[in-house]
Amino acid sequence: MIADKHPINRVRVTRLVLSVAALVLVPSLVLSKRTAPPTVTPVVHEGVRYVAPNDNGRRGYIEARDAHTNDRIWELTVFTNPIDPNLEEDVQWVFIESLSIQDDTLIVASERKNTYAIDLKTKAITQLPPAQTQTATPQPHNIPEVVERAVMNGSLAKGYDVSFHLIPSYLQGDFNGDGNIDVAVLVKQRATGKLGIAIVHGGMGKATILGAGTAIGNGGDDFAWMDSWQVYAKNRAVHAAGETSVLRLRGDALLVSKTEAASALIYWNGEKYVWLQQGD
Repeated sequence: MIADKHPINRVRVTRLVLSVAALVLVPSLVLSKRTAPPTVTPVVHEGVRYVAPNDNGRRGYIEARDAHTNDRIWELTVFTNPIDPNLEEDVQWVFIESLSIQDDTLIVASERKNTYAIDLKTKAITQLPPAQTQTATPQPHNIPEVVERAVMNGSLAKGYDVSFHLIPSYLQGDFNGDGNIDVAVLVKQRATGKLGIAIVHGGMGKATILGAGTAIGNGGDDFAWMDSWQVYAKNRAVHAAGETSVLRLRGDALLVSKTEAASALIYWNGEKYVWLQQGD
């Protein structure tokens, strides 16, 4: 038998090979573990907050909770994740990625980019085809903090919801002429579904409802007819229909209109908001 002349070197080589193998395997083991589930921002619609807990990797589900008391109203499984016992379980988990509201439909997007539409009246679930996902899933709405305080979390939250049926959904200006920036936001009266505008005064944080169940001029109490609106700057000279003198505004006004039909200015007269018809 021939003696091994370099036993120590062979041991060192063996240890080196094992170390390299361990370094190769460690990343693969790390990659097999999924990251933490997404934190999904809840959405509120008609007094109900919809939440995706993302605490169960085997199913994606939502909870409907009272927006004021946080009591759970109902729970609904949107999709399930079949688990292959021969594979690492956590890498097979799929969670909900985002929630959004479109009219009376809750749009649920999963991490796998599957999109589901839930009819909030019937709780029927429909998986949308990929071609419809882009158009059916609304983008997140950035609502000013003053609107959240007054309409979504304040006294108006009991009777009104912010509406996104028009773009833009809110406008900013100094509508009462006090030097503070105010916000005009589209709202829907929860009890009747009537649409209108809430003007939230920046200096006071109070809101005035126009339409949405509160009539004003020829606009009535439902602004469902309105398909466009914009800020009308107070320093812009305008002759109202049937008037011979320039209208002098205390603050910025709102120009609301129905395409190829009527339009009107809504402005502050020092005591309240009034309606000035611009066309029939």
